[in-house]
Amino acid sequence: MAIAAMLSLSACGSDDPQDPPKPSRTTTSAVASANLPPIPTVDELNTALTRALDTSVSSADKLELIQGAAADPDLPGRLAEAAKGANVQIMVTDVTAFGDSVNAKAKFVINGQENIVDVPFIAEDGKWKVQKAWSCTMLTNFGEQSVACS
Repeated sequence: MAIAAMLSLSACGSDDPQDPPKPSRTTTSAVASANLPPIPTVDELNTALTRALDTSVSSADKLELIQGAAADPDLPGRLAEAAKGANVQIMVTDVTAFGDSVNAKAKFVINGQENIVDVPFIAEDGKWKVQKAWSCTMLTNFGEQSVACS
């Protein structure tokens, strides 16, 4: 395993001083596209997450908030119900853009225990949506399933 790690590391660089250093992270401006929606603010993502976890908002009205949720129109409702049962509270504290995705750093409180989590958002159909894989992981953690997650 150590050999494989060394080989993969050696393939990433060069000893040639003429090779320019490779950036470790792409900046938003380098990959900005006219097809992407504007980068959301902390307040906008807090509003979206609050709405996504609000059991009084119908699943149909939340389909635009979760990537790939159209494959299971009940996914948003099940996620909201499970979050309500676990007393979930979430508050975005920081937003970082990475091209066609955005990472929201958030305080995530579940049954009174606070954690710092990363909530990934994906640009889809001109809107920022919670990444399907993250939603599916949350659903699984709450003991729920969805056909959208298979």
